[in-house]
Amino acid sequence: MSENYLNHPTFGLLSRVCAVDEYRSLFTTLYAQRLFFLITNSPTGVQFEPVSRADAKLLVENRLRALRRVGPLNEHDILQNVYKRTFAQ
Repeated sequence: MSENYLNHPTFGLLSRVCAVDEYRSLFTTLYAQRLFFLITNSPTGVQFEPVSRADAKLLVENRLRALRRVGPLNEHDILQNVYKRTFAQ
């Protein structure tokens, strides 16, 4: 899992937490990690959808479950560490 960044017009640099599916990824503000955005990449452009911390946590938990079932083990371990760092506060 590589680090991905995206520049938000208002909130500045966002860091990718994880891919949600083929077209959507969860991003957070780079420094505070308090604001979360569901980014949809489609042929019509990129859409920023703000999501609550609870919804972001749920999206990551769902992704962890999916990786545990069918994904590569190392990707699950990396995302587990990101989850602990991001939501352990």
